[in-house]
Amino acid sequence: DVLPHAEGARVMASERAARARARSIKMGASASKPATTATGGPSSGKRKEAKLALAVGGIFFAFSAFAVMQEDVYATKHGPKGEKFTHTFLVLLVERAVNTVVGALGCAAFGRTGIDVPIREILVSGVSQMLAMATGNEALRYVSFATQVLGKSCKMVPVMIGGVAAGRKYPTSQYLQVLVVTLGVVVFNMGKSKPKSADNDSAFGLGLIALSLGADFVTAMLQDRVKTATKRRNPRVANAKTSMFESMAWTNAGGFVAALVTCHATGQLKDGIEFTRRYPAAGKAIGAYALSSVVGQLFVYFTITEFDSLVLSTVTTTRKIFSTVYSAFRKPENALNATQWGGCGLVFAALGYELLEKYLRRGKRVKKA
Repeated sequence: DVLPHAEGARVMASERAARARARSIKMGASASKPATTATGGPSSGKRKEAKLALAVGGIFFAFSAFAVMQEDVYATKHGPKGEKFTHTFLVLLVERAVNTVVGALGCAAFGRTGIDVPIREILVSGVSQMLAMATGNEALRYVSFATQVLGKSCKMVPVMIGGVAAGRKYPTSQYLQVLVVTLGVVVFNMGKSKPKSADNDSAFGLGLIALSLGADFVTAMLQDRVKTATKRRNPRVANAKTSMFESMAWTNAGGFVAALVTCHATGQLKDGIEFTRRYPAAGKAIGAYALSSVVGQLFVYFTITEFDSLVLSTVTTTRKIFSTVYSAFRKPENALNATQWGGCGLVFAALGYELLEKYLRRGKRVKKA
């Protein structure tokens, strides 16, 4: 009789322990819910909205000023002969140097992540990024600012071509979006008035924009490799990633080295410095351009850290719209006619639809989860 009673007691004790563990797990799960709810609470939501407003405002105004100052550097005429500054690599050399210093100061002030950073991969991506900017800036000598902005808004074209070549499949809607964007650019360029000066868009300038888009695609590929390399080098760190200041410092350092070599090889270093000595206003314009770039980059990395690339894409696309329209109103020679406004509308309507579609798909995924 003793054994059955003992066995029953052990069974009851085991059941009580199991119920206790279940209650503990349930309490732990419920305890974790307030933390999740708290992140979406009123006070936390307001903080998130404030951060988004800061990011939007910062990128919008910093890069709008950056775009205008970029145009001032290359389009302003100096002296009685109306000379223009044409030393693209010197401008990029100054801009990359300033951004590298600011990134390094940020690392020193706020500390590093402490992970194994794939420095070589980041440096290489910085080189391709510099080349993308160089060809884009050089294009301003041969095309209008509005044409350059519209052309750079077509990054999805080389991305889609690369994806198809790699075996990736896209939905029909995305092919239609690319078609509309391309049509918009064609309408914009075909709708121009007859040339009135030598400043009209040239085939060489459009070719530079194409090279810039290609370099942008290469940069995106390299940046994906940086993320993969970071995770591979830090297998014990969950979601390993570099800090905003680490990425900023090493990326711009790579671009600085490439700009220095190219600037020296092309003779732009010596000639560009001599130009700024003759016309100090050009040097001031370059300095303002570099400083506005720093502010813009800080807000870009802040947005990526606090939100995601989709939010960043939305903000920068809106900024491009503003920059194009503002340039048209700011300088009469960049004024757009009705046909060009139609082409501009097609481009940004397609981009806007793409972003809206991504938001809707994301919302459906959240509801399913």
